[in-house]
Order: sequence, then structure tokens, then C-alpha cells
Amino acid sequence: MMTLSDVELLLSDPLLQAVEEHLTDDPVRVALDKHLPHAALVATQVKYLQRARTKLPSYYAARCLLPSLAFEQASSEPTARYRSFEGNLCVDLTCGLGVDTAALASGFRRVVTVERDPVLARLAEVNFRRLGLTNITVVNASAEEFLDRNPDLRADLLYLDPDRRSAQGRKLVRLSDCSPDVSMLLPRLREVAPKVVVKLSPLFDVDEAFRVFGPQTAVTVLSLGGECKEVLVETGGHITKPLIGAALSNPAGAPWATVSYTYQGPGLAEEARSAGPSPLQTTDDRASVVPDAGVPLSDFRWLAVPDVALAKARVARRCFTELGASIASDSSFAFFRREPDMSLPGKVFEIVAVEPYAPKRMRKELRQHGIRRINLLRRDFPFSAAAIARDLGVAEGGGPFVAFTSRDGALWTLWLK
Repeated sequence: MMTLSDVELLLSDPLLQAVEEHLTDDPVRVALDKHLPHAALVATQVKYLQRARTKLPSYYAARCLLPSLAFEQASSEPTARYRSFEGNLCVDLTCGLGVDTAALASGFRRVVTVERDPVLARLAEVNFRRLGLTNITVVNASAEEFLDRNPDLRADLLYLDPDRRSAQGRKLVRLSDCSPDVSMLLPRLREVAPKVVVKLSPLFDVDEAFRVFGPQTAVTVLSLGGECKEVLVETGGHITKPLIGAALSNPAGAPWATVSYTYQGPGLAEEARSAGPSPLQTTDDRASVVPDAGVPLSDFRWLAVPDVALAKARVARRCFTELGASIASDSSFAFFRREPDMSLPGKVFEIVAVEPYAPKRMRKELRQHGIRRINLLRRDFPFSAAAIARDLGVAEGGGPFVAFTSRDGALWTLWLK
């Protein structure tokens, strides 16, 4: 755990020089260097600056100070940049390492960011200065203390990323267990700002988000490079109907592709679900297409695996059927008769062959062709990936792509490329 004295040491010229000199070295070797003063502290900075080159490139370029736990919990810069809000004053009640604060600062004239830990508050001040962000004020206080001290506070946006770790380091998901407890603070938050944005765990249930925040809420599941990163909740009077959607990008920083629908799930009272679904909203405005129905699996030539964010938001079926796919549920594969747009939100494969699932025959054929490993995909299939691999006598990962699914009451194997 970094201390305030550690921060001051890292700001001293000898340690600044030591970090720079060892920036490309193995952090373990640096930590074991008996001739290097404060070797463990230098090694920690070397380790996390090396990792910041991809996760936080501007923090790496500015040689920001990076404590281990705060770095692990921080958003990546591509994910943080998704938050494109504007206004006069933004208040971030949960600063942490400050990555989200830095992203928000680009859209507001002034940002106040609140951090309860004095070490992280000091680090944030140092890092924002190194990043050249002059419109951010750091306040060392808890979110609750800050709100109590400023009863007349008014802002354009309130942002919160509750601490999702217990004192013992256990991951937390329920809002009431996190700090601050947003569900308890919500009435006060809505007094302060017309827009409240809350970053939640990627494990957080989207229906629960609507139960907590109500119908004037938009919930977006963010995925980066096919990995679900967070559930982002925006709530306020400017949202006229409940919205559920997904935003997808890749680590290279491509523009975010988004889909959004009217939410009609169990998280709302029946009267709040009376409106019909909104049309699909995509970046290229593709038209809706009536999906193929009742077509044998052998007639399809392309298979798409919906992005994890679509499945998490439970909008994969709506999205892919409107794009011309045959898909049973949000967890299913999407099948196309004609070649689909390769920019679809998911992975697309050409179907080489379709055959009934017959593990004994497949095991024999795989041996004959010397195939010992396969990239195994499965959806709506009664056996686990490990059980399939065991029955086929292969290892998972590497080799040809093979999909396993059920359709029309039968089990199927699909060879892909």
C-alpha cells in the first residue's frame, strides 16, 4: 500500500531518474537490486508504467504515478473516452486513479473530483498536473462528506464509480454493498444534478439497474475487444423512455458502435413498459430485414457470435434478427444465408460443413487428420466445452474453429473458417 511519504519519494529527482533508467527492465529484477535505493517502490512504478503503455497511454507518456490497486481498478483510456458529456461543472464523487475524471474534463469547463483516500487524492493532483489538466480540483473527502459540506451544490453532471472491493479485497456487485451506496444517495444526487452517471460492475444485472434507477434511465453495456468492461447507467429527466443498449469498440481505439432499444424488461412496473420497442439505432443506419424462418441449418452459409455486450444487455436477438439473421435467443449463434456485413457486432465465420453431432465418428476423423486441438464454440448445447473436448479426444484452443449448437430438436456440429 503506497503512503504519502512514498509519493514524495517518487517525486524526488533520484527516484524519478531511477524509474526512467529502469523503465524497460524486468520489475522483479529491479525489486531485487540491493544497490538501488527504495528498489521495491521503483519496481512498482516500472511494472505499472509498462502496463500503462496499452491501458493508459497518456499516463505512461506523462510518467504518472501509479499505485497497484488503483491501477487494477481503473478504466482503460479507450473505455473512459466513451463518456462524452458536456457542460459547465461536473462533479466526480469517486476519483480513484482519476482516469474517468480526466476523460470527463475534456467536456466541462470545470471538474471537481472527490477522493476519500488521502494518498490517492495527492496522486490525482500530481497526475492531473503532469497530464496538463488545469480545470480539475481535487477534494480529499468521502462522497457523503462532500455532499453534506455543500448543501447548495448544483452541477450539470454527477459521476460515480463506487468502490467494488470489500475491506478484505473481495469483489462486490450489489450497489448496497459498494461505497458509496448509490441507491441510498440517489435522492440527494438528483437534487444536485439533472444528469447522474454511474459506472457499475460488468457482472451487474441490467434489470436490477432499472429497478434501482427507475424508468428515466439508459443502461449501456460496454465491451472492448470482445470483453465486457462495465455497465454504464445514465439517469435523469432528459431521458424520456427507458433505454437498454450496448457499445462496442476495439483496443485500437476504433469509434464506438452502439445499438439501443426501449427497455421493456422486468426491472420496471407494467405501466412503464407499455411503450413499443424503439427502432434499431446503429452508426450506419442499416435497415431492418425480416429474418429467415424455418430454414434448415444446412442452408445457412455464415455464423456470427454476438458480442458479449449484446448478450449482457439482452439485445442480441433484436439486433441480429433486424440485420437478417436467424437467432433463437440472445445467447445463440446468429445464422445468415447471405454473406453478412463483416462490421457486425460480433465474430463472423463462414460455415464449411454442417453435420449431426456424433462424437465417436468425429473423434476417429480428427485422429485420421492429425487434429489434436480445436477452437471450440458452443451455444444452446447440453454439454460443456470440457466435456465435448474430452469426448472428441482433443484439447481446447488452436486448430480449426468448430461450433456446437442445437436446432429443431437435434444436436449439430459446424465446421468453420
